[in-house]
Amino acid sequence: MTNDVPCCIEFLTLIAGRKHKDALLDALSESGGRLINIVYGKGSAKLGYLRDMLGLVPEENKVVITCLLPGEKSDAVLDMLLRKFNFDKPNTGIAFIIPVEKLSY
Repeated sequence: MTNDVPCCIEFLTLIAGRKHKDALLDALSESGGRLINIVYGKGSAKLGYLRDMLGLVPEENKVVITCLLPGEKSDAVLDMLLRKFNFDKPNTGIAFIIPVEKLSY
């Protein structure tokens, strides 16, 4: 059995607040993202607990965005998420990339 999956494609998953959905979609499209999929969700963090313990107010309405990226653009996309959308700050978003050849199908 041969593996027909190209080795230079990576699968991006990111979770962020819904208010950033349109800007994230535009940025991913401009960065070469393909087969972009959007799923809406609701965060499970309890507002009272986070406010008391950490001083954070989480946004309950989330968006989960997945897409395929060319391997050579994946680092640039993660850097863009840090710079433009402040994913390095608490309560903004999370993103990770998996090489497609590592996915089970």
